[in-house]
Amino acid sequence: MSAAAPPLDTTGTATPTPVAPWPRARAIAGRAPHRPQPAEVCEPAAALGRILAEPLAALTDLPAFDTSAMDGWAVAGPGPWRLAGRVLAGRTPPPLADGWATGIATGAQLPPGADAVLRREHGRVEHAERPQERRAGMLHATVPGAPVPGQDVRPRAQECRRGEELLPAGTRVSAPVLGLAAACGYDSLTVRRRPTVELLVLGDELLESGLPGPGRVRDALGPLLTPWLAAAGAELLGRRAVRDDFALLRDAVRHSTAEVVVTTGGTAAGPVDFLHAALTESGARLLVDGVAVRPGHPMLLAELPPAVPGGPVRHLVGLPGNPLAAVAGTVTLALPLLAALTGAPVTSGRFARLGAALAGHPSDTRLLPVRLTADGPVPLAFDGPAMLRGLALAEALAVVPPGGLAAGERVELLAVPG
Repeated sequence: MSAAAPPLDTTGTATPTPVAPWPRARAIAGRAPHRPQPAEVCEPAAALGRILAEPLAALTDLPAFDTSAMDGWAVAGPGPWRLAGRVLAGRTPPPLADGWATGIATGAQLPPGADAVLRREHGRVEHAERPQERRAGMLHATVPGAPVPGQDVRPRAQECRRGEELLPAGTRVSAPVLGLAAACGYDSLTVRRRPTVELLVLGDELLESGLPGPGRVRDALGPLLTPWLAAAGAELLGRRAVRDDFALLRDAVRHSTAEVVVTTGGTAAGPVDFLHAALTESGARLLVDGVAVRPGHPMLLAELPPAVPGGPVRHLVGLPGNPLAAVAGTVTLALPLLAALTGAPVTSGRFARLGAALAGHPSDTRLLPVRLTADGPVPLAFDGPAMLRGLALAEALAVVPPGGLAAGERVELLAVPG
């Protein structure tokens, strides 16, 4: 794709294009949607990776009854104890009288009247001498003073009480969240609907398969962005290659039914960079037109008219065509936009202390692929706008503000595509 080229004024002198500072561009993207996606109810398995639209409250006490935390014997009162039967998980036990004990399995309900569990390794059974009494016998503790009341008992509501809020709205549904919801009795979850996204890959030079050749390169962004956007909560409607043709691009943008259109390339001012003109003819409103970030400064965010009369406003994220620059555009504009649409909180990255200085651009933010060491983040080679080798080895993207960072300062780290 063409490199960025500033427009010319009437005297033929290059004039700079106004750009947004990197933090402000991210903030604009995070505020762009008028409202988050509507809520919908779905089975827990279908909710994985989506965002809770309402708090997750406990539907029952957890645990719902006193349970044994160990294999052994439930005991009532001080020992030794007379033995009576066994309690297995899934059974409702009869009451246990003072001076009696019953075998119990981990997770089984504690009999009413029992006040502790004696671990199997801490007890010894003395059977009755007469064969007809072998089922009874006596249980003796082999550890002095064991067990104390409440020992190895998981009391009812130890983890939560019915109605207690466990997770706030805006939480991403992970595998542990699904497990917690199941433990609390949920058969369905209320989550935000996924925003629909269409990826338009622009350029006559792009190949879908085979080796690059003279004037032709492989499309690296389609394979990179498709799973990344899906992991960010998008429902991908498809990925389309669009030739370097103004009318084709205009119609693709105008008639896309996706709530978010993501394009790669065509954002600068080269001879076949038609995105700005296509947006103008489509009635779009630019929210961000260039960002002070390296790589990736000719990126943009626009608001598109509804696909159908009365429909929701759509958005378009225009990414540069160079691969690492497109990654910068994704973390700057696409991910905050998707977070706002899905109801996820837009948060900063994690932070680390630098062991060595990171050079910065005089006026722009830099996004550097880094690996993480005991001494702090270390920049990787192959960090040019058209390169992906450094990103493939990276453990994070370091956000280096204008002017750079000195050793000992904290640096923000953004997640790389997983």
